[in-house]
This record gives sequence, C-alpha cells and structure tokens, in this order.
Amino acid sequence: MAKENTNAKVSRDRIARMRRAMEIQDIQSFFVRNTSNIAWLTAFDNVFDDEQAHAVYIDGQKTLLHTDSRYTRACEVAAKGGPFKIQGQRMSHEQWLAHQLGQSWSLGIEDSMPLSEYRALEQALEDQSLHPRMVETNDFILGLRAVKDQMEIDRMRHAQSITDAALQHMLSFMTEGMTERQVQLELDEYMQRHGASGLSFASIVASGEDAASPHAQPGEKRLEKGECVVMDFGAYANGYNSDMTRTIFVGEPSEKLANAYSVVRKANETVEAMLKPGITGAQAHQKAEDILAEGGYAGKMGHGLGHGVGIDIHEAPVLAPRNKRPLVAGNVVTVEPGIYIDGDFGMRLEDFGVVTETGYDVFTKSTHEMLII
Repeated sequence: MAKENTNAKVSRDRIARMRRAMEIQDIQSFFVRNTSNIAWLTAFDNVFDDEQAHAVYIDGQKTLLHTDSRYTRACEVAAKGGPFKIQGQRMSHEQWLAHQLGQSWSLGIEDSMPLSEYRALEQALEDQSLHPRMVETNDFILGLRAVKDQMEIDRMRHAQSITDAALQHMLSFMTEGMTERQVQLELDEYMQRHGASGLSFASIVASGEDAASPHAQPGEKRLEKGECVVMDFGAYANGYNSDMTRTIFVGEPSEKLANAYSVVRKANETVEAMLKPGITGAQAHQKAEDILAEGGYAGKMGHGLGHGVGIDIHEAPVLAPRNKRPLVAGNVVTVEPGIYIDGDFGMRLEDFGVVTETGYDVFTKSTHEMLII
C-alpha cells in the first residue's frame, strides 16, 4: 500500500476516535492549535516544525487544516487521499475558525491555549455574532495520543534501534580522560549520521558527582577511573522519539557502585515484569521506591519512575505517585529508576516500551549487564 494511503487511513482512524470522544463529552466542534496534536490527527510526515503556524477544525462533518503560505504546498501534498482539506486564507486562525463554526452550539478548546489567543478567539466569535458554549478541555487529545497505534509503535521501535546502535558505538569510542562534552558530541553526531533526523532532547552525559544531578548538562569534566557515567539520550526519527539511559563504569567499579547498580537494575526489571493493563502509574512508581529503599537507598530517586513517549518526548501516561489511573494496552512508557547521592555519584537505568494485553514489550535492546570501559 502506498505511503500516502497508509497515513490517510491512520488519520481517519484517529479522527474517528476524536469524534467519539467529543460525543461522549457533548462537544460538537473542536479547535486544535497544539502542533503535536495536529501532527497526530493529520498523520502528515515531514511537514510541521517548531512554529505554531497551524490550526485544525473538526466537527461531525468537517476536518480542516488552516496554515500559511510557508506550509500550504507541503500540507496539500501530504493531505492527498486523506480526510483533511487544506485552507490558507490570509487571516488569523481565530477569524478563520469563526467562519467555519456556523451555528455550532459547543466548541472544545485545548487547555494549552495561551490567554492572548483565547481573548482573540472570543473577539473573533463576537465579531461574527457567534456565542457557542466554550468547553475548556484537559489533555483531551493528549489522552487519545496515550494509546498508540501500530504505526506509532513501529516508528518508535525504529528510533530506538538507532539509539541502541549509538550506545554500542560509544562503548568502543569512550575512554578515560575524555570530557563529557566530547562524548556528547560524538553521541549526537552518530545518531544523526545513522538515521535520526534530530535528537529527542539534549543528550545527558554526566560523570562522577555530576551524575548526581538527573538533568546535568555535559561540560569539560573528564571521565575518571573509578567513576560511573550516566548517558541519557534518544533519537528522533520519522516524527517519533526514543529514550534510553545507561550507566557506564570507567574501570572496575567499587563495591559501593556495583551494589548500587544491582539495586537500580532490580528496580527496573521488577517494574518492567509487573507492568500490564490495570497497574497504575502510582503502583509502578511505588514498587521501584520500595526496592530502592530495601537496597539502602530510600528517598534517593527524587523523580517519577517514567513517562509516556511519542511525538513528544514527554507524554501521558506517567509512572508517578500522582497517576492513579490504570495503564491500558497501547500505552508507551519509560521505566527509569535512579539513585543520586549529592557530592558522590548518580546512576540510572532506563528502557521504554509498550504495554500489551499481557505485559510490557520493551523496545530497548541494549543489555542491563554492567557496562565497563
């Protein structure tokens, strides 16, 4: 089947899910401005960038995308054979929406809409003497995106294959005495030379006591024997992200570091073995905390155990105390327990994969065995 037809079918399926959710919440029409949400609904490839230059209108019959001249041609090509009609009128998105809305009695809007755009929308509707009930939704489309379809799963597997290959390369590249920054540059360049169109996020390379900060930025510190190095990185490919963390030991680790790693590994593998539909994000997080505490590292993680991944690097659902909702098949989440000791060391072990009907299918293929350079 041609690529365009495949993406068109995916888009139709997503719009159908959107409309069913709208009907449940008694929303007759919906105004979408978040670019990641638009990318998901349209299933367009190689069209959108970081600019919030697009808007989507959906009701029971219409699926319209409004954009400007910089993107019109690319959108029209991507839309061929699919459900979206492309419009490029030279007016604000809010004015355009008012012309589409007609007598719709309810309009859903995203909770991410800036106040200035909300006020502009109110004015555009008033100018057309339209007074729909405004429904301020909470992660409405993000909640739909939390259940991945097969195309999304396949693309994330591919992105992760680039990430796994990058780790193998780095294990032969890294040596004692290199700076964190040198390691980061080689890591980033390798992923982009081998299929990544970008990075999922700014790669983390943190050694020694720097690694006690979970989001440390690579600097001029050199890798030293007896330390461990946290490497957290991901490839962005075909519109989707990957995410992996491995801890690398420079020379044989001390008993303290080896023991800490065994605790982190046990937390990771125990949670991955328990993940399945019905387990809540809070339960998964607590299991990791319990294992860390049993190993002598109570309260030394400090962050949530995991998060969703997809078009964005952080999506729903999360594995964290605040998430009391049960996981469902199709959720893609990371599992990333860590230990951080200020002034001493830090380490983390992260995979990501998809919740299935029977468990958790890990995309990450890199080993959990101790990695020593």
